[in-house]
Amino acid sequence: MVRRIIWIILVLQLVCAAAYAGDPARDLAVAGLVEPSGIDQSLVLDIRYATENNFTGRRVYPSARCFLRADVAKRLLGVQKDLRGQGLGLKAYDCYRPFSVQEAFWRIMPDERYVGKPARENGVIVKSSRHNRGAAVDVTLVDAHGKELPMPTGYDDFSDKAHRNSPAAAPEARRNSLALERAMQAQGFEPLPTEWWHFDGPGWEAYEPLDLPLPADH
Repeated sequence: MVRRIIWIILVLQLVCAAAYAGDPARDLAVAGLVEPSGIDQSLVLDIRYATENNFTGRRVYPSARCFLRADVAKRLLGVQKDLRGQGLGLKAYDCYRPFSVQEAFWRIMPDERYVGKPARENGVIVKSSRHNRGAAVDVTLVDAHGKELPMPTGYDDFSDKAHRNSPAAAPEARRNSLALERAMQAQGFEPLPTEWWHFDGPGWEAYEPLDLPLPADH
C-alpha cells in the first residue's frame, strides 16, 4: 500500500510538473522524469556538478536538483525508507545528466571504466551513459544527522581503490560500501563494478538518452 501511494504521488508530481512555467522542468516532466527529493525531503542532495567540488573543477549544472525516471525514483525512495529504519539514509551526488555534459566529461576523462562513452551518428545519440537516460544514480550513506559514513574513496575517485571488492578499502569503509550495495540491490538496482557509488535502475535500456537541460534553481 505504501509503495502504491508513493507511486501515485510520483505520477501526480509528473503531471503537476508539466505545468511548470520553466521550459526545462516541463520538458523533463514530459519526458517522464521526477524529483524524488520532492516526495521525501529526508533524501540528502549533494549534487557535485552544481558546484566546483568535482573532477572538472567547474560548475556544470545550473542547479543542485536530482531528476530520475519515475520507476527509478520510486525504487530510490524505497531504499531511503528501508535505511531510515536503520537510522541511516542516502545522499545523492548525481542523477539525470544531460548528454552534452556527458560529452564534456568524456573529453576530460576518456576512460569507459568511469565515464560512459557518448556517441552521435547524424546528430542522433547512439551511445550514452545510464545517467543520460535518467536511470542511474550516484549515492552514499549518511547517518541520522546527515553525516557521510566512511567509504573506500571520495566521490569520482577514478582509481582502482574505488572498485567494488578493492583490497585497499579499510574494514569500516568496506562494510559501509557493502551495506549500501545490499540496500540498493534490495530495490532492484545494479551496482557498477568500478564505482562504489554508482547504481543503475533495472530496465535502464528501455529509456532513451536525453539531452534536455536541467532547470535553474527554484
